[in-house]
Amino acid sequence: MTGPYGGLAVGQRNGAELAIQHVNEDDDLDVEITGVYEDTEADPATGRRKAQSTVEQEGASYLMGAISSSTALALNEFAVEQEVIYNPGGAAVPITGSNCNEYVFRAETNTAQMAEAISDYTANELGTNVWFHIADYAYGESVMNRVESRMQQGRDISVVGRSRSQLGAQNFNSYVSQIANSDADVAVLGMTGGDLINFVKQAAGQGLKEQVALMSPTMTFAVVRNALGEAAYGTYGGVRYLPTLETGNNQAFVSAYQEAYDSPPDNFARVAYMSITMTAQGIAEAGTTDPAEVKETLPGLGMDTILGANEFRACDHQAMNPVWAAELVPPDGGSGPATVNTVKRIDGADALPACGELGCDLG
Repeated sequence: MTGPYGGLAVGQRNGAELAIQHVNEDDDLDVEITGVYEDTEADPATGRRKAQSTVEQEGASYLMGAISSSTALALNEFAVEQEVIYNPGGAAVPITGSNCNEYVFRAETNTAQMAEAISDYTANELGTNVWFHIADYAYGESVMNRVESRMQQGRDISVVGRSRSQLGAQNFNSYVSQIANSDADVAVLGMTGGDLINFVKQAAGQGLKEQVALMSPTMTFAVVRNALGEAAYGTYGGVRYLPTLETGNNQAFVSAYQEAYDSPPDNFARVAYMSITMTAQGIAEAGTTDPAEVKETLPGLGMDTILGANEFRACDHQAMNPVWAAELVPPDGGSGPATVNTVKRIDGADALPACGELGCDLG
């Protein structure tokens, strides 16, 4: 709730609260959840300490949260040590890739899925001379690795530069100047939250958008578009979720969320809601709240979700979410936050590379 992702965490907290309410009201599930809420501060050590207190002092046997992928990776280890089920909020591939384990089930869309959404469109429509700028932590590295790998499949891609900024940095002018003075057609930004907002604001102020296309997997997030205003016009992004999607039970979720919080849900609200409701369906199917038995029931269990028919894939426990590429355009009327114009959809089964390619095989 505090730290560089504090602005994103509000939606996640709201989505979790709404999910618990809906699960508890659902007589068909016959599952009762008590919520305990803590703040990881986007810090791995703090996140692990808070998780420890919820398990030892509150008796928690299920965890959900951590938008920071570095914090999520720390909680991955904690979950298997304590034998509690964990739904991460971070998107870096290793969470359900090389650092996967049998107790982790992720409803968030990972960076490999987003790479499928944006890589073809970036190379085919925006250019093949690419600069990567990332926030220097697990998520940023994951974006760079996956997008670069995917763009190079069958294409002649030139990486003209790479740069990294500290998570939570404020001044990006030197990086913007480096990109402007390069041969880049497109800059792929492995950043989110305040980092992405500050970068794009400064890039727009220096006129970079007129020289280089800006693409980020998280550019379409509501908090980013709201903060950027006109600075987001003409940029590009991946779509994990939009409240306008006509998928699964999304419109019922949007209506309930709007009524409860007087605002539309964002991706982080969607992730929390899906994490808890999908896990609750596994608990109901197993007929027990024992995580050791639920972890055997959840893999491959088909269920209806906000994004349509879905499951935690058996070999890595990653939800099989559809993804989209999009352009951010001025809204009708020409002012205010950018409108997200989706230009390409990739279905869930096609968006996920094989488990072995991502470094996980849970059998």
